This record gives sequence, structure tokens and C-alpha cells, in this order.
Amino acid sequence: MKLGLLLWNQDATWPEVVDAARRADSLGYDSLWMWDHLYSIAGDGVDPYRPIFEGWTSISALAALTSHIRLGLLVGSNPIRNPGLVAKMATTLDHISDGRAIVGLGAGWFELEHAAHGIEFGSGFGERLGWLDESVAIIRGLLDGEIVNHVSDKYRFVDTRHAPRPVQPHLPILIGGNGLRKTLRTVAKYADMWNTMGAVVDVAQRDAVLREHCQVVGRDESQIERTLELKPIIRDDPAEAERVWAAALGRAGTVPTAIRNAWLGTPQQVAERLQPYRTLGVDTIIAELPAPYDAETIERLAKEVSPMVEGRSTDPIQRAATP
Repeated sequence: MKLGLLLWNQDATWPEVVDAARRADSLGYDSLWMWDHLYSIAGDGVDPYRPIFEGWTSISALAALTSHIRLGLLVGSNPIRNPGLVAKMATTLDHISDGRAIVGLGAGWFELEHAAHGIEFGSGFGERLGWLDESVAIIRGLLDGEIVNHVSDKYRFVDTRHAPRPVQPHLPILIGGNGLRKTLRTVAKYADMWNTMGAVVDVAQRDAVLREHCQVVGRDESQIERTLELKPIIRDDPAEAERVWAAALGRAGTVPTAIRNAWLGTPQQVAERLQPYRTLGVDTIIAELPAPYDAETIERLAKEVSPMVEGRSTDPIQRAATP
């Protein structure tokens, strides 16, 4: 099981971001993520004008400050940027990081930030999903060194080509979203990684639909890495985990009742809760944390929860006896 860390860009100091990123890098986390929002989003009714860092520049800076961890946005808001620009930025990030970039994309949902900045938001979610499907195809072609010609009501690319190529022979694309008809079809066609969250029964249904889409488009579903997003705080005392979580959310201007998918408890409880997702084929868990990015949780996920999920003992004597 791979581990990812998603750092809320909101209500954080830059030294806190750097410290958490370097901690995850040193602990062997596979991926590091940040939001792609121009306004704050954490929770129903949160003040949208709270401090928040921009995502692409943040992960580019972190690429120069880390050594091993892969970097991406969870997820990039497709309407904010032209897909040709995204492909060029991703390639640049791949060179800065020596081959650690991931392109994370989604359809976009926060209308206020788009309207405030004069960014076209479309007539509805369906139209934005159509834009996303177009964008991913364009970005994939440019990353792969193709000459792209694409003309639609939204995008116009004529004999477009990019140099240099990314460091990675195949720079991965992650798509986040749960729409059964459109989003998962785009995942089946183009994505190397798919991000979801929620109850086991819901994830199982989406995964089954994704497999159906893969069959229709002629894609091997095993080529798509499944990633599960969750919000953990780990303590030996679950009540202490709840206190730490509430304090962090208070700093971000929200409350626990406004945030879904919190996993608060002991390492054993988190590991047991993860097992059904692993049975479904989830390859990666992405822990989402608000500032100040709880160091104990970051470390215990890597040192205790992950070995439990993989069936490896965290007791040094028992571990030594395990082949």
C-alpha cells in the first residue's frame, strides 16, 4: 500500500508546509498533494477569503525541497487553465523534480472563485465534465510528444507541439471524481490514477462501473491506480484524536460537523477500517490534513498503520521472526 499526503493550502504558514512535505519525503511517502483553489473551501459556510496558497507554485517549490516523493494537485480545477498551459507546467515540474510530477485534474466545482476571477464556469457540471474529457486528451497528447489538433467550442489547438518532453516516459494523470456516467468514463479512457473517497459500498459501486467503462473503451483496468482520500488523526486515545482534529479545524475556520470522511482513532482502528478498501483493490491511501499538519499522524501512518494493513508486525521481536 502506497501512502500519499494532501496538505490543505488554507490557513497554513509556508514553513509548516515545507516541514510536513520534508517529513513525508523522509518517511517514504509515495506522493504529496495540495489543493487547487483560489479561495478557501474547508467546510460548509467557511469564509472563502481566508488565507490560501496557490497550488501549482506550491508543489513546484516543494519539488526543489524534496528528494523522492511524487507531487501533484488533488485535483487541478480544469476550467482555471488552458490544457496546453497545464501540459507545459507539468513538464516543467517534472524537470524540476527529476521525474516526480503527476497531473491531477477534475472538472471544478467552486463557482464563486471562478466568477470572482472572471474564469468561465460553464452552464453546469455536465458541460464542465465535457471540457475535462477534452482537456485530458489534449494534455495526454502534448505530454507524449504528439502534434495536437483539436478544435471545439471550448478549445482550439492547431499543430500544437511541446519541447522538451517530460523526464518520465509516461507522466501519469490522476482524475478525481465519482460521476458514474461521465467522470469514470474519462478515467477509463485516459487516467493512470483515480481518486475517490467515501463508504466502502459506494467505492465498490464506482469501481465496478469503472471496470465496465474500461471494457467498453478497451482499457486494461489494472493499469489504473486506485487512490482513496481520507482525513485521519491517530492517537492511542480516540478522544485525544478528536480534540486534535477539532483544534486544527478551528484554526481553518470550520468545525468537525462540516467536514466528512474523518478517520479518528488508534492505529489499529484505522488499519481495520482500511482493510475492506484494500480488498477492493485500493492501491494508495492519501491522508488529508489541515495545518499544522499533525506530525504524529504522518509518522504513525507510515510506521504503524501501513505495516498493519500489509500484515507486517510493528513489534520489533515479532518483526525479526517474520520471513
